[in-house]
Amino acid sequence: MDPETFDAFYTTSFGRLVGQVYAMCGNFTEAQDCVQEAFVRAWDKRHTLDPDLAPEAWVRTVAYRLAVSRWRRAKRALQPPDRAKQPARTPAEPDVTGIALARALAGLPAEQRRAIVLHHLCDLSVAEVAREVGAPEGTIKARLSRGRAALAAQLGNDDPVPTPRAA
Repeated sequence: MDPETFDAFYTTSFGRLVGQVYAMCGNFTEAQDCVQEAFVRAWDKRHTLDPDLAPEAWVRTVAYRLAVSRWRRAKRALQPPDRAKQPARTPAEPDVTGIALARALAGLPAEQRRAIVLHHLCDLSVAEVAREVGAPEGTIKARLSRGRAALAAQLGNDDPVPTPRAA
């Protein structure tokens, strides 16, 4: 990918990717930082990135992994040095705005939240989500089903939940 193509890719993808990673991690500033870092890494690999082979998925995956790594480091930093003598602390609630969907997504297990965001917000098929997260399609369908049911309960929606799209 030449520098001009990369610039166009960055310009058209940055905002969308920040929104997607924000939906997965629940912290807008953290999402911006992680997506920016992922683009820095993509810049270093721009010669091997093929615009026809979904570079946006690569950047999204890197940004998500960065967010998870940061969350784990922060969680470890909150742990007392000697866990055996002191009770474990629970990490602080994520910095989530008043948006009902963001709050509901934050209440889901991480893998369900990631599947929901990739499928419904990123508009990926079940097969594409499975490839991106490295899980079987059946597992993704189960995560989607359980995640939608939990979201419906949290949001007070008793309407039937749509089934996942076919691959």
